This record gives sequence, structure tokens and C-alpha cells, in this order.
Amino acid sequence: MSDWKPLPDVEADVVELTRSLIRIDSSNFGDDAKTAGEAEVAEFCAGMLRDVGLSPEVIPTTSDLRRAVHVRIPGSDPGAPALLLHGHLDVVPAMAGDWTHPPFAAEVDDGFIWGRGAVDMKDMDAMILAVVRGWARHGVRPRRDIVVMLFPDEEAGSIHGSHWLVDNRPELFAGITEAVGEVGGFSLTVRDDLRLYPIQTAEKGIRWIRMRAAARAGHGSMIHDDNAVTALCEAVAAVGRHRWPVRRTKTVERFLDELGEAYGLDLTGDDLDAVLAKLGTFGALVGATLCNTANPTMLSAGYKHNVIPSEATASIDGRVLPGFESEFDDTIRTIVGEGIQIEPVVEDVAIEAPFDTVTVDLMASVLRAEDPHARAVPYMISGGTDAKALTRAGIACYGFSPLQMPADLDYWRLFHGVDERVPVDGLRFGVRVLDRFLRAC
Repeated sequence: MSDWKPLPDVEADVVELTRSLIRIDSSNFGDDAKTAGEAEVAEFCAGMLRDVGLSPEVIPTTSDLRRAVHVRIPGSDPGAPALLLHGHLDVVPAMAGDWTHPPFAAEVDDGFIWGRGAVDMKDMDAMILAVVRGWARHGVRPRRDIVVMLFPDEEAGSIHGSHWLVDNRPELFAGITEAVGEVGGFSLTVRDDLRLYPIQTAEKGIRWIRMRAAARAGHGSMIHDDNAVTALCEAVAAVGRHRWPVRRTKTVERFLDELGEAYGLDLTGDDLDAVLAKLGTFGALVGATLCNTANPTMLSAGYKHNVIPSEATASIDGRVLPGFESEFDDTIRTIVGEGIQIEPVVEDVAIEAPFDTVTVDLMASVLRAEDPHARAVPYMISGGTDAKALTRAGIACYGFSPLQMPADLDYWRLFHGVDERVPVDGLRFGVRVLDRFLRAC
């Protein structure tokens, strides 16, 4: 990396690309006709790649409105395994009236680009495009093949995106051993001479379930001791109030060790409130990776005020730690009792990739090259990304979309939040780090 030199115009390109991507409203409303912007943003990205002589493929997945973009950048070593560089093109919807700046205007104010997708994850999409465009303009060739894929539908479970592509276009993933995408590589300032950069190496699995109670229907004015609504509510309350035991996976254990050293705290016990409070909303995320979770999210029953219904249903958002899937299933069954039916709605794998690898060491090295006070640490996220689909293809996945954030900015509050924004300087930092990493890997 000692001979690395930044390419001209890449930093300016990443800023303009981020703004252009945000201005394309690719809100994901699920299986609704309003989910139409993914196709437009896919064509925009493909156009940006064609402009520099590349030949991307735009791939309709489950319909012409759900499109992915694929291009392979040949490396100089044909024997080296390929690296997948991926992002998603969709964003969650935004209510414009709640925002300081219009969510799809990409205005620049106070050193930030404001807009939906600024950190989740059109900033990373822009970094990917800026780097490969810069390589094409200046004849840079990486050592290993770099496969770029931009997916639709990540914000609604990836069924129309990465999962479909893994199942229906497996040849696109041939020869790929590792993947880099969201969510990691952002700075967490401990003090002036120490910034942690969490690299995502693990994700909790998904257990979305539906609970169903069935009983006799009846008149609402009568005494009725066989009430589906009552039975369901008792089960829902039991699930919602259950306190799951702390389970320290290897990724979380390593991360807590790093946090303890950084903050000078003993985190060997189960009481982590002191350090988690220092981390803002990131602390809430860390806390959620210490145990399985199950949160009631939706209820449905009845059709008339004076009719006791024969059925009631509830939706539960369950998230499971790697290795503790069976504990989740058995515990839910025990909590709700035999009178409640449990139906799987969405199940997806918990994943955990190794941290002590050459690739992760390189991530740490390129971060230090741009920030001498950087320390890379592994962490787990409580949500899910396209990495779940890619893991099914036998690919080790890492979250590394580098950003240097202001010390007082609560990074995780920006995800899916009002006034989502990315610092312009942090974005320029990120594209330099990503370029260093990809040229050296």
C-alpha cells in the first residue's frame, strides 16, 4: 500500500454520485405498485458504469420493476478467488413533513448531504461506483476479480433481490469466497487518540412467526370463558415480557473485550449498562446481540364490536443468535403453551464469519493509513442484510462501508430515521479507504 496514490476526481465523484442516487426515490413499500424506483436507480448505476467503458448487466428479478446490476472487474491474478462488492438500491420510505430538508433533495448543509439513503446505503453504492469508475478512467487493475452487485429489495427481506439471484443466477457468484457490503467500518470516537471502527462479522438470524388462537365464536354480551382474543393476548404478553438469558457469542465476546479495554471498564459480567449508555443507539444494538429477542409487532382479531371472534393472530419479530436457534424455538413453545398455534412466516440464518483473516487485517491497515487513531473491532448486528443470502452461496461476508463520523453524531439513529445524512468529509474519507482496500486485496 506504500505506493498507493489517490485517483483524481474520485472524491468529487463520490459526492455527486451520492446526491444523484438520493434524488432517485427508490422507496421500498414491499409488494406494492409504489415500489417502482429500484428500476430507475438500477438503470442510473448501469449508465454510470457504461460511461467509463464497462459492460454491466441489468437483471430483472421477480418482475421488471425489481432490477439488480452486475459487473465483473477482472483482476491481474486469475488464480486468486474473487471478492464480491455489494450494495442495495432500495431505501425505506420517508415522511417529508418530518424532515429538516426534503428527504429526496440531497441538499448539502452544515457539511452533510441530507436525504433518505445517505447512510443506508446509497453512500456505499456511490463509493463503489466512484472507485470502479476511477479505475476504468485511469487503467487501474485489482489483483483479484472484483464482482460488483447492486441489489433490490434489501429493505423488505431481499426475496426479490439477493435471495432470488443466489437461487436463480448462481453462475454470478462462481469463484467468490468473500463479500464486502454494509454495515461496518464507521468510526466510534472514544477519545481524541482512539476511534473504534466496528467491522460487521456476524448477524442475528430471523424468526418471524405468527401466533394463532382458535376458540368458539359468540355474542359479546355473554359470559364466555373460551375467548381466542384473551388466550392470544396472554400468550403475546408472555412473549413480550420474557427476559432472555445473556449468551456471549465469539464475535460479541471479542467486541466486548475491545470495548472494555477502550473505555477502561470490566465487561466480564452481565451488567453492561455503563458502557452501553456511552454508545447511544449503538449501545441498544449491542445489547440486542447479547441474547435472543422476540417482540410482538402486530395483532389481528374480530370484525364487529359485539362479536367474540373464533380466531385471533399476532405477529412476532424474533431474532436469534448464531448457535441458539433451537433455544429460541423451544422457549417460545414453552412460553405460549399448547393452546396457541405457532406458524413460521420468515426464517433466515444467523451468520458469523471469522475475524482473524488476511482480509480483515487489511481492512484494519487501510483504516489506519487514513486515520492513525483507528482500531478495527468485530461486531454483530441485530438486524439483517443481503449477507444472509450470500452466506447460502458459501461466501464469507463482512460489513465494511467505511465512514469517519463526527464524534458527537449518533450514527445508528440515522438508519431509517428522520434527517438521515452523511458528512461530506466522512464520505471522502470512506472512498479513499475503500479504494486502498480494493487495490491491495
